[in-house]
Amino acid sequence: MTSVITGDIINSRKQKEPEIWIRTLKNALSNLSSETKYWELYRGDSFQIEITDSSYSFIAAIYIKACIKMIKGLDVRLAIGIGNKTYDGKNVTESNGDAFVFSGEVLETLKKEKQNLKIKTKHKNTDNELNLYFKLALITMDNWSVNSAEIVKLSIENPNALQSELGKLVGINQNAISNRQKRAHLEEILELDRMYKHKISLL
Repeated sequence: MTSVITGDIINSRKQKEPEIWIRTLKNALSNLSSETKYWELYRGDSFQIEITDSSYSFIAAIYIKACIKMIKGLDVRLAIGIGNKTYDGKNVTESNGDAFVFSGEVLETLKKEKQNLKIKTKHKNTDNELNLYFKLALITMDNWSVNSAEIVKLSIENPNALQSELGKLVGINQNAISNRQKRAHLEEILELDRMYKHKISLL
């Protein structure tokens, strides 16, 4: 079993300097997978990445979202597909299997449904439950400020760092880090990630 995240950048054409978000997206994807065969940018503002450990697909999606929302005015649609892999291509867009098909299918529905994160597996009940949680989490995540997105990104990159250590990275004190994490609802999102990992482990 594997997982695939397919996504596209919202409002990318309104950006006067597209190289900024392209560089940001490439850095995010390479941080998630150092092997470039597992991720690819295509069709201008679309991308796909395979997360071979499916239990990490939600936090990977959140990380991509945080990176992109650090650029004012941008957001991202993210479709997670979990399933088998029947063909291992030279790059991710040549590979095939349920995970790839599910992820592509979900991305097509996101724009119509005006929702920015959704999952599809072979288990409809699990999908329905997780997608409800995602919809609720997006009330917060879709409205992250640049500062909130930055603190989520840093917290995911440095999961064991103290607030004071994170503060040194951005030049603010521990109290300011704490406040930003609270405004981003980071604790609740990480709690959702723990529940997600459990649900995926049961598939």
